[in-house]
Amino acid sequence: MIFSSELIKGTLKTIVLKLLADNKKMYGYEMTQRVKELTGERIQLTEGALYPTLHALEEEGMVTTELEYIGKRVRKYYKLSAAGKGRTKERVNELADFMETMKLLLDIQPKTA
Repeated sequence: MIFSSELIKGTLKTIVLKLLADNKKMYGYEMTQRVKELTGERIQLTEGALYPTLHALEEEGMVTTELEYIGKRVRKYYKLSAAGKGRTKERVNELADFMETMKLLLDIQPKTA
């Protein structure tokens, strides 16, 4: 089952911040592939969702960019700023608390193996 874009939309900034915290610097396509790999293809980020999120995080001062020239191609890497490093843990904790609250609200029992 692939999760709906509606569910992913509210968590995308947190996903991107956590990816960058774990991987130092990444380019957009690399992020989409890493998310697909980590989630067993249950979350598939589109460029139409990812790049506006990256630009918003850049405007907020959470990420910075650096260009790398590979032959005639230019690759834009994203990495956390100092503010982004500080905010990532807060965002991840907030999301974890939200998920626990949703379990209570929806009366969802933990899955057993």
